[in-house]
Amino acid sequence: MDKVKGKEWNVSESALISKINQERRLMYYFEKLNGMQTTIRFNADWLSYIHKNQEIIKGWMQYNIIVYLQRRNPSVPGIADKLYPPQERKLEKIKRYWKLLIEVQPIHEIYGHVQLSEKDISIDHFVPWSYVAHDEFWNLHPTTRSINSSKSNNLPTWDVYFPQLARLEFISYEMMWKYEILHDAFEKCAKEHLNDNAVRSKMYRKGQDFLCFSSVLEEIMQPVYQSARNCGFKDWIYKEAEADLMCVSDRKIANELWETTFGNGA
Repeated sequence: MDKVKGKEWNVSESALISKINQERRLMYYFEKLNGMQTTIRFNADWLSYIHKNQEIIKGWMQYNIIVYLQRRNPSVPGIADKLYPPQERKLEKIKRYWKLLIEVQPIHEIYGHVQLSEKDISIDHFVPWSYVAHDEFWNLHPTTRSINSSKSNNLPTWDVYFPQLARLEFISYEMMWKYEILHDAFEKCAKEHLNDNAVRSKMYRKGQDFLCFSSVLEEIMQPVYQSARNCGFKDWIYKEAEADLMCVSDRKIANELWETTFGNGA
């Protein structure tokens, strides 16, 4: 609209439309001006161009929507994956890993203290996928299908469940270094579910004790967890275990409860 400048915009709508319609190669032209009944006529060349390049135009629009939302929500990860989530999240390798571990050592899931079996195992994101939008190994652990469904998109209460998660993940870590079959399964998982080499080298290096391992896990997970809480994700306690866990108010007591139930993880 280089021909319409400054005060030339300050004219009646009909006069303005007349000026606009004199422009060449516009996407559309006005045919009738009548409020909500205004009609326009699209340029046939533009229609052909849009139809031919619709995928490119759609991609450009999606990209700019993502950029806009990410700039205004800097603390929210994975906006692109949330707007256009994958049709299928592939967790089969993770599930096979935990099934192998169950064959080596009995495992109780962390929410209801249910002993897991190959027939009823579901992989849970401790911090919900709907926030993190990834399937990183350190945020995944096994539970039952019904408990996972009950948890939904909530945050497990940190002081109650993180110590138990840390202990369970440490058992996995110890077994992974002890048994070659588990180590091989872990390596297959790591190719898809450990995408940060710094996390892998710091958390899964050989020879760590529980205190060191759990401290690294907390260092990685706690900021993500807190950010999810800040975004409105609600605390959750598994109802069938709630009465038993009401007295758990700090990490020391939670660890004692875990060790009483599961042993020392050795």
